[in-house]
Amino acid sequence: MTQPDITDLTIGFIGYGNMAQAIAQGLVDAGVVTGGRIVACAAHYDKLEKTTARIGARPLHDAREVAAAADVIVIAIKPYQIEGVVGPIADEFAKAGKFTVSIAAGWDLAKYRTLFGDLADSVHIQCTIPNTPMAVGKGVLVTEESNTLLDGQRDVFEALFSPISLIERVDTAHMNIAMCIAGCAPAFTDMYIEALGDAGVKYGLQRAAAYRMAAKMVEGVGALYMATETHPGAMKDAVCSPGGTTIRGVVQLEKDGFRGAVINAVDAIEA
Repeated sequence: MTQPDITDLTIGFIGYGNMAQAIAQGLVDAGVVTGGRIVACAAHYDKLEKTTARIGARPLHDAREVAAAADVIVIAIKPYQIEGVVGPIADEFAKAGKFTVSIAAGWDLAKYRTLFGDLADSVHIQCTIPNTPMAVGKGVLVTEESNTLLDGQRDVFEALFSPISLIERVDTAHMNIAMCIAGCAPAFTDMYIEALGDAGVKYGLQRAAAYRMAAKMVEGVGALYMATETHPGAMKDAVCSPGGTTIRGVVQLEKDGFRGAVINAVDAIEA
């Protein structure tokens, strides 16, 4: 497949909160686009001027301006805001040569088609759920299998986001659970890193050093799995020597309900 030329595309963010900023930062740092090819709007223009300046992006005043200026429109506002912000400017999304990427939880293709009504067949849209590690090119982009992108637009979508994320396609029914694992679990993992840091400090390590080691360990374990696809249980067993130190820690985690606590956290989100 010939790689599409994306250098002249303008990427527009409707909403420029933490997640949108993470994606924009990742795109620029990975050399996918330059900051000058990114436009954004947000509720507070003075704050927007500061956040867009970090990567040389261009602040705009409202959603219609962004949609008119962009070739790829990223809907990055809160889910409850979409009807009021996106609905009135549906005509901009329906213009030829554009496609839309939604990063709003709970909004799937069917919901957008209802929102766009008579214009739905003219709007090319892909619904996704991203996570914050996209800022450093290590993200996961959960991507709804059902979409209305044209073949060339799918190629552009892949060219934009594959350099900064694993694009994992999921059927509509499983978007929420995929969001929990990829989108919510970074917070759980942050807590795990913090807890390991606290344990290191308890026994005399400098906190910054403990955090660095814990974070790199998490990154390394993930990279090892991605490279080998070895079952996580087998990876764990390989570190646990008979009668050794690691197995004692694993046994204590089992006694404390470590796995059950993780599953319960996902259950709490899905409930």
